[in-house]
Amino acid sequence: MADQGPNGVSEQTDATPRFAVLTQYTKDFSFENPNAPRTFSNQTSAPKISLQVNVNARPLSPTDFEVSIVLEGGAGEGADVLFKFELNYCGVFRVENIPAEQIQPVVMIEGPRLLFPFARQIVAEAVRAGGYPPLYVDPIDFQSLYMQRMTAASGRA
Repeated sequence: MADQGPNGVSEQTDATPRFAVLTQYTKDFSFENPNAPRTFSNQTSAPKISLQVNVNARPLSPTDFEVSIVLEGGAGEGADVLFKFELNYCGVFRVENIPAEQIQPVVMIEGPRLLFPFARQIVAEAVRAGGYPPLYVDPIDFQSLYMQRMTAASGRA
């Protein structure tokens, strides 16, 4: 139900669930190109790409949560490493009118889902700026990642 506020603008007064992005930012980022320029001329085959993904969240207030996606990866191995990167990309989200038992899944699934395209672009641009073709990280199923994490946590309990 909407009420008329100042200047005739309607205001929401119902209990509609809301999940809003307040801000997003790069908390930490590192790109290493340790064997350049040697690696630019020695490419004979496609390098092995590695990637690790971690999602974390912490409450900032009863309604606000900081969600972080940590992407760590690189190309090549050992002495033949081409590049490495580590990105901690975060967002602050406001949760309103969502039942308490649903807050954690919403924050841990929808938060990173909304942040991921921006983190993906940062990695792609850094790799391109490092002298390589951009690395576009494949889409990530954050719901499956969350379910795996919950299964692993219940196995430890």
